[in-house]
Amino acid sequence: MNTRIAKFIADAGVASRRGAEQMIADGRVSVNGATVTTPAFFVDDASSVCVDGREIQRAKDIEIFAFNKPINTMTTTRDPMGRPTIYDVMPKKYRHLKYVGRLDFKTTGLLLLTNSGDVARRLTLPASEIPRTYIARVSSNTSNLDLVRRGITVDGIKYKPMKISVMENGDLRITVREGKKNEIRIALRAAGAPVKKLHRISFGNIEIGDLAPGQIRRVSQKDIDAMLKTH
Repeated sequence: MNTRIAKFIADAGVASRRGAEQMIADGRVSVNGATVTTPAFFVDDASSVCVDGREIQRAKDIEIFAFNKPINTMTTTRDPMGRPTIYDVMPKKYRHLKYVGRLDFKTTGLLLLTNSGDVARRLTLPASEIPRTYIARVSSNTSNLDLVRRGITVDGIKYKPMKISVMENGDLRITVREGKKNEIRIALRAAGAPVKKLHRISFGNIEIGDLAPGQIRRVSQKDIDAMLKTH
């Protein structure tokens, strides 16, 4: 089946449709070794499509997995301090996968893994603004949460507004779109409500559900397509 080149690139998770069109305009896209100059170009199943000289995967070959990261594990392939990593606790057959963003040593919950480096990069770009939702257990002082809801600057670093609701048990449900390192812990500590426990329950349209710590499951093609088309 023939597909427009910009749609092919977007479906593969390399860039948005508009971003793909800009890549073509910049001369960064080639098909079967020849540079493409128009987004109206069509490709088929036999076409070799490259961006910056690197062949990209077809959308049907992209896999995304949901992993429930246990506490006290590092999101890295190897820790110089010898601390356990996510790859130490997951089944061996998944250890070739790339992680999408990071969760810190003490943070638990949903971590996405993929076989596509392009997808991993795209989903963690600040411009993607993918919503990530967490449950945070904090100290009882939540009187200054509006500081975080409006956006807060800590040590010269600006953190965008976070959506925060207080749950019946006093925990906080927090949604962020920025993805700065330790942003929830830093912002809440500055507001006088330091985090005791932090657990991510969703990343975009993908939710952790009843996945147990250390377990992994494949995300459906429907949810993968929805994620890549939206972001």
